[in-house]
Amino acid sequence: MGQVILSFLGKEEKYIFDKFAKQCSGSVYLQSGNNAILATIAIDSQEIVEEDFLPLTVQYIEKAYAAGKFPGGYVKRESKPGDFETLSARIVDRSLRPLFPKDYCYPTQITLMILSADEDADLQLLALNVASAALYVSEIPLNFPVSAVRIGRINGEFVINPSLSVLEESSLDLFVSGVNEDLLMIEMRSFGGVVIEENAEFSANELSEEEMMEALEMAKRAILQRSQSFEELFKPFVKKPIILEGRRKDFVSREIIEYIKNSHLQELRGIIQSLSKTERQSLLHGFAKKIQKEWEKTYPQDTELLEKRVQESVLEIKREIIRRMILEESKRADGRALEEVRPISIETNFLPNAHASVLFTRGQTQALVVATLGGEMDAQSYELLTDKAPAKERFMVHYNFPPFSVGEASSVSAPSRRELGHGNLAKRALEASVINGDLKTIRLVSEILESNGSSSMATVCGGSLALAAAGINCTSLIAGIAMGLVCEGEKYAVLTDIIGLEDHDGDMDFKVAGSRKGITAMQMDIKLGGLKSEVLQKALIQAKEARNHILDLMEEARAKIVLNEAVLPSSQIFFIDPSKIIDVIGQAGRTIKEIIEKFSVAVDLNRENGEVKVSGSNKEKVEAAREHILKIIKNPQDIYRIGDVYQGKVKKIVEFGAFVELPKGYDGLLHVSKITSNREQRACDVLKEGDSVEVEVLSLNKNKVELGLVRILE
Repeated sequence: MGQVILSFLGKEEKYIFDKFAKQCSGSVYLQSGNNAILATIAIDSQEIVEEDFLPLTVQYIEKAYAAGKFPGGYVKRESKPGDFETLSARIVDRSLRPLFPKDYCYPTQITLMILSADEDADLQLLALNVASAALYVSEIPLNFPVSAVRIGRINGEFVINPSLSVLEESSLDLFVSGVNEDLLMIEMRSFGGVVIEENAEFSANELSEEEMMEALEMAKRAILQRSQSFEELFKPFVKKPIILEGRRKDFVSREIIEYIKNSHLQELRGIIQSLSKTERQSLLHGFAKKIQKEWEKTYPQDTELLEKRVQESVLEIKREIIRRMILEESKRADGRALEEVRPISIETNFLPNAHASVLFTRGQTQALVVATLGGEMDAQSYELLTDKAPAKERFMVHYNFPPFSVGEASSVSAPSRRELGHGNLAKRALEASVINGDLKTIRLVSEILESNGSSSMATVCGGSLALAAAGINCTSLIAGIAMGLVCEGEKYAVLTDIIGLEDHDGDMDFKVAGSRKGITAMQMDIKLGGLKSEVLQKALIQAKEARNHILDLMEEARAKIVLNEAVLPSSQIFFIDPSKIIDVIGQAGRTIKEIIEKFSVAVDLNRENGEVKVSGSNKEKVEAAREHILKIIKNPQDIYRIGDVYQGKVKKIVEFGAFVELPKGYDGLLHVSKITSNREQRACDVLKEGDSVEVEVLSLNKNKVELGLVRILE
């Protein structure tokens, strides 16, 4: 057992090695202030995964006892991970995955358990740092530890690793991980403000490309400092590397590749340039079968794993052709220029009974984004480990990726980590642009109907237009674009609007969303060892040009939007004298119940500040309810005078008389004694509901108007 203390920005982090979970390949306990996290690494060295992917799984688990709480819900035991836990696991996974050798093939599990946490802790940051430490000192032969920092912006100044309470005042949340000066992963979002007063200034706090580079340079310097401390302090605790004799077998055959190059290169190049994704996949499969048959005829004795070798060789030469076309010819598989965006089409509000709908199609990527508006009761309740009380999520983005979107014949299942991550990225991109977003509940659902490159950015574009199609006030439209990179030595090419082929065979997945003013959200994963600043800057500038092109088309579509007024819910928020709230409620709640039933609305009242919120599915009824409430709180003395004569309509007959609807919104009581002098007669013997009458105002008492009958009108 050993321990080290790392000091950074005036805070101490105590790392304890091999005291806990000693049967793991690596375990580190981190304590920082009142926060404690245990990271463990487990390797299944008896199994080899032959498929072409890294068998790494990251689990981030929050224990309720860490904050002195019981788990929420009926069952008082932790169950499946919440969204925050899943998204935190993704951040750790995406940062550590690039460190593993390409041919690493052993199932590996990284588990992070939050054992103690205070309300001001940045648990994601601590979790990534302790996971990196555990991986670095484990038996897995890795050379570098990953470090992470979070950058905030307070009053225009960038701040490194702000506490959560300080981050709440920040206009920026930038999470960056890397090794030394190489960046591996970026997550960024901006924060907007909420404005109640109409026409008041509102900003989504977009970050310009120049400001982004400044923030990233600050992050790089901090990561370099942490990386040097990591290596210096942790090196004595690195375990002797385990002997991993197995490596993922390389089925690529140089002989088969040479055969294809000599006799079928142009044919394969033509297949790669097929416009349809499904057609390309089908042709590649047929091409591999053809090569296999020809090889069997030429070399009948060569049968060992031939099908697998041919398939892998075809994929290898396909990758080589794609990258060479881009770097040497500045030409892409679908014929576009490097900076060119695929054709875009947009349809709005074509679903008749949805509050708002947008079909956004870019090339072979298609997102149907539907907006639904609701009230406070529709908000999603959630509780974070460090929160004192449950909170409400009033802006939701739910992203669904059904298998048929990529032509797969399998059933739709529960949302995956990827779907949660893509939905969260789109939410971060759009949320800052919503004005008065906390005054109504908004749910955006993105159904990916077709996918060939960056469906998350199609969700951002469609989602921004869906907000406009629902009549939501936003600072501006938000567009998103996915950028790619192909790099060989000193040569590199930045690609705009990448397709699936370029994502698979490229070196970077870089998504940027924002308005014309700047960036609201960004996500980057790099497959290389790191990324040079000049390459990142070029990608940002190229993304801005593409974003402005898409915004031009989106603005044209917004100008043609016709709101679904028939189904679009409405809400009115206004303020009255708090002392009048009791008049709106009425005796035993009778008045407010009548309002709700009569106008089919929901009414929320705030006794402290006099705020009244009326919402419903019909705009006219909401407006009528608002006017009715305003009339209730007015004194009848301000409207009527004793002795005035009015024409009204009998609204309701009761045992003691009749209520008459008067002009200007009040109902007056016409007592039975004022209707007939015959005590044997009842009001219903003389009047019926709907009769027009002429009445005189006899008395005014608070909100009551007493009437006398002048005559019954025909």
